[in-house]
Amino acid sequence: MNLSRRRFLSGAAAGAAGTALTAGLVAEGARVDAAAAGTPSAASSYPFHGAHQAGILTPGPADKQNASCYASFDVTVSNKAELAELMKTLTGRARLLTAGNTPPDLGLGQPPSDSDVLGPDTPADGLTVTTGVGASLFDDRFGLAKLKPAHLTPMKIFPDDSPEDAWMHGDVMLQLCAHHPDTVHHAIRDITRQTRGALQLRWKIEGYNSPPRPSGTGRNLLGFKDGTANPTGKDAEALIWTGDPAEPAWTRDGTYQVVRLIRMLVEFWDRVSINEQENMFGRRRDSGAPLDGNQEFDTPDYERDHDGKVIPLTSHIRLANPRTPDTARQQLVRRSYNYDLGMGPNGNMAAGHIFTCFQQDVQRQFEQIQTRLAGEPLTDYVQPFGGGYFFVLPGVTDVNDWYGRALLS
Repeated sequence: MNLSRRRFLSGAAAGAAGTALTAGLVAEGARVDAAAAGTPSAASSYPFHGAHQAGILTPGPADKQNASCYASFDVTVSNKAELAELMKTLTGRARLLTAGNTPPDLGLGQPPSDSDVLGPDTPADGLTVTTGVGASLFDDRFGLAKLKPAHLTPMKIFPDDSPEDAWMHGDVMLQLCAHHPDTVHHAIRDITRQTRGALQLRWKIEGYNSPPRPSGTGRNLLGFKDGTANPTGKDAEALIWTGDPAEPAWTRDGTYQVVRLIRMLVEFWDRVSINEQENMFGRRRDSGAPLDGNQEFDTPDYERDHDGKVIPLTSHIRLANPRTPDTARQQLVRRSYNYDLGMGPNGNMAAGHIFTCFQQDVQRQFEQIQTRLAGEPLTDYVQPFGGGYFFVLPGVTDVNDWYGRALLS
C-alpha cells in the first residue's frame, strides 16, 4: 500500500460510524439461474409458520425484499422464565406484523396502540422477521450454557478487520426485511415498544437492495454485481440447515448467521483504474462475467488458467471459492444489503455493505473463506468494523409455538 492509501485508510478508520462488505463480497458458490436473480419478488406476504424461519430462503437471496434492518439487542430480563415470556412476546409481534393488521383504537385518553407510520391499516408489505441469538445469551444468566449451539462463538476478528465495540455482538439479532423502508421502520419501532424493559438496542443498521442494472444480479457500492454464484435450491438447503447429531437437539432446522458490517472507501475506490478494479474482483464490472467468460453466470475455468494470467490468483472470486472438491462444502448462502449512513466525522462518505450469510458451521464455511481472503487486494478499500455470529432459531411451526420453545421449555 502506498503512502496516500495509508493516509486515506487511517483517516477512514479513525472516524466513521460504519459500513459493510465481508468475507464473501462475492462469496462464490453454485451457479444460479439468471431468471432467479431478476426482479425482486412483490409477494404481499410470506408465511410466518414453518420448520424454518422466513427471510433466509423465503424469499430467496436472489429476490430478497428491497429494504432491511439488522438490529442487535442485549437481553435485560433476569431469569429463564422472563426470557421465555420475552420470546413469546417477540413471536406474537412478529406473527402479527408479518401478516398485516388493523391496530385497535384504545380511546382518546390512551396512547395510540400503533405509531400509524403505515396508516390506520398496517399492510404486511412482504415483511419477514428472522430471529437469532448470540453466544452471550448462553452465559450464566439463564442456565443455558450446556445447550449452546456447537459452533456458536463470539465473532472472530481477522487480520484486516477494524472492530468497533459499539457495533459488535449481541444477545438477540433481528433481521427485518420488507418491500419498503417505512415498513421496516414501523416493525422495529413496534417491537422495541412491546419489549421495552426486556430488550435494549445494542446497535442497528438499515440497508437497501439494489435492483438488477441492467439485468441479472444487483450491485454493491463498488459497482460490481454481488452474489452472482449464490447457491440455490437443494444446493442451498444442503449448506445451511442444522441437523448434525453433535448439535443440541433443539437446534434442528435452525442455521448459523454471520452479520458483518463493512465500510467501503468509495471515494478512494473511484480513483482506481477499471483494469485494476476488475483484476481485484476477477469479474467484468459491466456484465459481471468472470474475466475468462462472456456472461455473468459463466463458470470460471481455473484449471485452464492455473497460473492466474487471466483471473489473478489474488482475485476475490478465486480466493472466495477456488472451486475444488475440498472447498465445495465451504460454500454458504449470502443475503447482503448496501447501506449509507451519510457522512463520517472525517468528512468521507459513510457507506458500505451489510454482509449476511447462512451456513451449518461458521468455522467450516465462513471462517475458512475469510481466512483465504486475508490480505487480498480489496482490503485497501473495505474495512470490516462490526457485526456478530448468531444462531437463527428453528421456525415457529403453528399458533401454539414460539421462538426458542424447545430451548427454554
